Amino acid sequence: MNRNPADLILTLEAACRFRESLRREGKQLVVTNGCFDILHRGHAEYLHEARALGDAMIVLINSDASVRALKGPERPIIDQYNRAYMLAALESVDGVVIFDGARCDRELAALAADRYVKGGDYTREKLDPAERVALDQAGTEICFKPFIPGFSTTTIIARIRETM
Repeated sequence: MNRNPADLILTLEAACRFRESLRREGKQLVVTNGCFDILHRGHAEYLHEARALGDAMIVLINSDASVRALKGPERPIIDQYNRAYMLAALESVDGVVIFDGARCDRELAALAADRYVKGGDYTREKLDPAERVALDQAGTEICFKPFIPGFSTTTIIARIRETM
């Protein structure tokens, strides 16, 4: 199936409608979130493995303003629409929602996914407390996937700067 990635960039309301249609079909939703500034193999492998935990996956990504607040004034490298488009082009991703806050507890509560996945550099204790409360209240199972060493946007940016 050749799908248009632009059609998979959703509002939160559209993502919630998608979630409800999955529920009616007895299917399970996986959600993850992050900046996904420079898409790399670590992201692709992580997303592929996360998607295997359910029937569909929505990725919540930080807006440009949110990335700047978290990572500093030189980030993001790639703007929010193009980050969302690249993620939506991956077979493992069924929808992308851009969120504007530093955290996505509102989106996590609204989507009430069956599973929430983060990389192995996180633990339950390292999750944002408001996000953890939203997940717990929704009855969402929290899963962690092993971190893939050598692949991070920060490392890639540092390597690029070293070669300049």
